[in-house]
This record gives sequence, C-alpha cells and structure tokens, in this order.
Amino acid sequence: MPHNRIRSRHQPFEIAIMATAPVCGALLIVLDVRPQSVAMAMPGPIQAGWESGLIVVGVAGLLGVLWPGRLSTGLGIELASLLMLGTVTGMYAVALTVVTGRQGVAATSFIVAVAVGSGWRAVQIVLDLRRLTRAGQTTGLAGLAGSGAVSAGGGT
Repeated sequence: MPHNRIRSRHQPFEIAIMATAPVCGALLIVLDVRPQSVAMAMPGPIQAGWESGLIVVGVAGLLGVLWPGRLSTGLGIELASLLMLGTVTGMYAVALTVVTGRQGVAATSFIVAVAVGSGWRAVQIVLDLRRLTRAGQTTGLAGLAGSGAVSAGGGT
C-alpha cells in the first residue's frame, strides 16, 4: 500500500493571518472605522459583511487547524475558512485597486498574495481530503477481504 502524506496543518503564515483576521474585524466594528477604499467602494451592508467575514474567517480557521477530532473534519473547516478568506481579501483588493489605482500597487500586491495563498492552501487541503478518502476506501476493502466478505475472485 502506498504511503499517504498529508501536509502539515500547522502552516505558520496561515495561522498568523487567521489569528490577525478576527482582531482586525473586531477593531473595525468596535472603533467604527474603515479603510477609505472600503468606505468608498463598498455599500454599507457589504462593508458589514466584510468586517464580520474577517472575524468568522479567523475563528473558523483556527478552529479547523486546532480541531481535536477527525482529521477530515478539521481539514473541511479549514478549507471553508480559506475559501472565505480568499473572498474577503479579494474584495478588499478590488476596493483598493478601484480607489487607489496605480498608487496602491504595493498594498494591493500584498492583499492579492493573501488571496492567492488562501486558494493555494485550499487546493492542498482538497488534495489531502482526496488522499484520506482513497486511504479509507483502500483500508475498508482490505478489512472486508480479511473478514471473508470480499474475495479475490469477486464472489463471496
């Protein structure tokens, strides 16, 4: 049986972003401040969703990384969080680009890097979940064969 390698769930950059996101979202809400690009480019309800999204992304992402139960459950929670992180950072990158244009190229580049990194990690998790599924299917079939429920000839 081939060795299944699941990537480490302890990605330092991801964890740093996940820990920072809810702090940023909470500060935006509590202090009632917004980056000028967000205030200018997003309607009020979208701004509220973006701020709340930062909190949800961080809390859920850390929950997924630290999940004490089944690996696949933790990876699924982490995957959902990363997809949402890619969305909220993409929203911010678009708002920043619309408002600042070429002057904001450095800031926009960093924000886009977070969105791309989120997508990259999401793809890694999807591949890991596929490996876990295949390993479970292989183990399940091997267990059935060992119990006499499945034979090499296809009959029982």
